[in-house]
Amino acid sequence: MTVPAGEARPITYYGTEVLHRRCAEVTAFDDALAALVADMFASMYAANGVGLAANQIGVDARVFVYDCPDASDAHQVGHVVNPVLHLPPPPRELDDDDEGCLSVPGEQGELARPSQARVTGVDMTGQPVEIVGTGLLARCLQHEVDHLEGMVYVDRLPAKERRRILKATGLSRS
Repeated sequence: MTVPAGEARPITYYGTEVLHRRCAEVTAFDDALAALVADMFASMYAANGVGLAANQIGVDARVFVYDCPDASDAHQVGHVVNPVLHLPPPPRELDDDDEGCLSVPGEQGELARPSQARVTGVDMTGQPVEIVGTGLLARCLQHEVDHLEGMVYVDRLPAKERRRILKATGLSRS
């Protein structure tokens, strides 16, 4: 995939309202959506990320971009509009590893996630897409769909660990 040129936008941080609610479905597949996707790639690369959801740059839209290696270390690059996450049925193989987030900068927490994930949706032109992820890409797909549902990875951690991370980043609400 050729990544369109865009403009990097500031990353929104944990505690910003748009990160804590379900994002709106995309209904217009137009130049504005193409520009958003381009800006999301530019923002992700500027922040040295492997994935970015629209609400992480303050936009209430069900879109994410990724440039992330899978379990075979092959880089996968793309975007998904109105994604739906599909996980293998239980019992699932879990990958218990450190996870971080551009919206909670500088800290990581150990979080178990299924080692495989599949996302379906459409691209910026409305054409169907499907991404099957293993390894870090599986984690990335789950992480980005979580964002669009209003969930940040620290929300999945035990309260004590979440408080520690948020305090260390200066994002604590208490």
